[in-house]
Amino acid sequence: MQLYALDPTQDTRWESLVASHRSASVFHRRGWLEALARTYGYRPFALTVTPPGEPLAGGVVFCEVRSWITGSRLVSLPFADHCEPLVDAAAFSSLAEWMVAKQSREDWKYIELRPLSSRWAAGCPSSVNQSFWFHTLDLTPPEAQLFNNLHRNSIQRRIQRAEREPLSYERGCSDRLLDEFYLLLMKTRRRHCLLPQPQTWFRNLIALMSPGVELRVARQHGVPIAAIFTLSHRRTVVYKYGCSDERFHALGAMPFLFWKLIVESKAQGAETLDFGRTDEANEGLIRFKGQFGTVRRRIVYSRFPCGVGEEAASALQLPAVRSLFSHLPDSISSRAGGLLYRHFG
Repeated sequence: MQLYALDPTQDTRWESLVASHRSASVFHRRGWLEALARTYGYRPFALTVTPPGEPLAGGVVFCEVRSWITGSRLVSLPFADHCEPLVDAAAFSSLAEWMVAKQSREDWKYIELRPLSSRWAAGCPSSVNQSFWFHTLDLTPPEAQLFNNLHRNSIQRRIQRAEREPLSYERGCSDRLLDEFYLLLMKTRRRHCLLPQPQTWFRNLIALMSPGVELRVARQHGVPIAAIFTLSHRRTVVYKYGCSDERFHALGAMPFLFWKLIVESKAQGAETLDFGRTDEANEGLIRFKGQFGTVRRRIVYSRFPCGVGEEAASALQLPAVRSLFSHLPDSISSRAGGLLYRHFG
């Protein structure tokens, strides 16, 4: 079966496929791909069995990442929690053959797929590389039932505490909200000894994916204390980034923001809230997401050849490296994040 390559940021057939395919997500969207290209210099392309000029029957999208630090590779897709192949079994079989042939001929260190469904594992020329928990919340029950499903002490009471304060709340995509979100993001990343993504990444997402992007910020006496960044596609809302000022955690601002997100998403017709992936070792975050009544299942990333390219990522977890990240000034930390994440998508 012959494969054809296309540029999903230029070929209008790709956006039509994403709009209609039941397995497509926000990460397949042209805006996400363009933001990756503009921010990090990655080259997006898609493979399909559909000849040029005909409506796309399916496709698999990749970004080519070229790095002198981590090596060149194909990823489907960088910084995406998941990216399901939008093809049938026969087309995926041809793709698997292409992966074997191309990886051996090109200078790509590896090729990585991040599917939601486990059905692709058997056809992938690789064994399991990484696995995560993936959390979703069904928004179709009545609002009262959704609230009752929240953990009584950890979530319900903290929401009620936030409402008694009361905390002020704003949603939108304004420059002010983005600046407040980013300051909180830098605080949070420093707390976790990680570098922040560059602010241009979020500006590009807003510019290229609106109106499917929203920021929500909670404040006390005008001071931003928590924020979340979400994306939406059809009837699914994706929680992608969250951040907070730990001095105000007792006020319940994060549970308050998530409850606002649940109520408003449901009111706008969303049926699913995607809470994203969680590292299997991160028991605290797994527990936190579960307290909202989410359902979790394991997702598996496949890398060909298996196990290649893990050394550089492991180096970022060294105590000395993480300690350095936590002590960098804001201006340097932001610039360093912009340079580093280009190599680690």
